[in-house]
Formats: sequence, structure tokens, C-alpha cells
Amino acid sequence: MLITRKFEFDAGHRISTHTSKCRNLHGHRYVLEITLSGHIIADAGVPEQGMVMDFSEVKRIAKEALVDQWDHAFLVYAGDALVLSFLQSLPDHKTVVLEVQPTAENLALIAFGVLDRAFCDKYGNQLQLEHVRLFETPNCWADVDRKGGMYDRGA
Repeated sequence: MLITRKFEFDAGHRISTHTSKCRNLHGHRYVLEITLSGHIIADAGVPEQGMVMDFSEVKRIAKEALVDQWDHAFLVYAGDALVLSFLQSLPDHKTVVLEVQPTAENLALIAFGVLDRAFCDKYGNQLQLEHVRLFETPNCWADVDRKGGMYDRGA
């Protein structure tokens, strides 16, 4: 069985190597969809009976592991020395330093890795993360899918 939960958050970034508009500091209203698989819990009398996982628990774990970290933060590439220096000069600025350019593709891969560790078989019902879709705009997104071989645990 598959279940999906959607999250929205705001974050800034720039692609320092880009030759067009994305080279500038800007932000997005990101939408993150996470899909989990697992067996439906059949244990009589437990609060999760009939569910793969309670959606409120999905929300809690995803927010703690990733969404709250990225929401209203500036996602900056560690190699973008000028912007990183500027952001670090701002008192109490919420900055997330990444080892890769903060493209939709890289952010989706990072999100998959973080969430994969956070959701790893929480209920003993073979729960696992199957898919992450990260919308950068309503018309542009990146997908990471476990089954398609698009995610490598070593990445």
C-alpha cells in the first residue's frame, strides 16, 4: 500500500554557476510530496489499525527531519563563498549549507536521503520511503524514486 503526504515551505537559494536568472538570490514556495509504502496495520485496537502510518505521524517526522530545517531558510552551496560569507555575517540568519548546488534535483536527492533515514520501518510493517517529488514552481519539479534505481543509499 502507498500513502502520500504533501508539505509546503518557503526557502531562498541561488545557483552560483547558472548563466541566467537563477544566478541571482531568489526564493520559491516549494511543495514536497513524500510517498511511503508499507503493509496496512491489522492489529486490533491499536490507534493505527487500518493505516500504513497515521498521517499526523508522517507530518511530525517529516517536519522534524527536514521541512522545519528548510522552511524560511536560505539554502546555499558551500562553494558559493561570497554568498555564504554574506549570510554568515547576518546575525541569527537561518542558513542551510549544502555540499552541492541547491537545484531542484539536488534538493530532491537530499530530501530523499534525510527522509529515508527518518522513516525507516517505524512501525514494523515494512514501512519505507518510495518516492519524493519536489516542486520548485507549480510547473517544475524533480522526482526521486527508489524503485527506478534513482536513489542510491550511498549518495
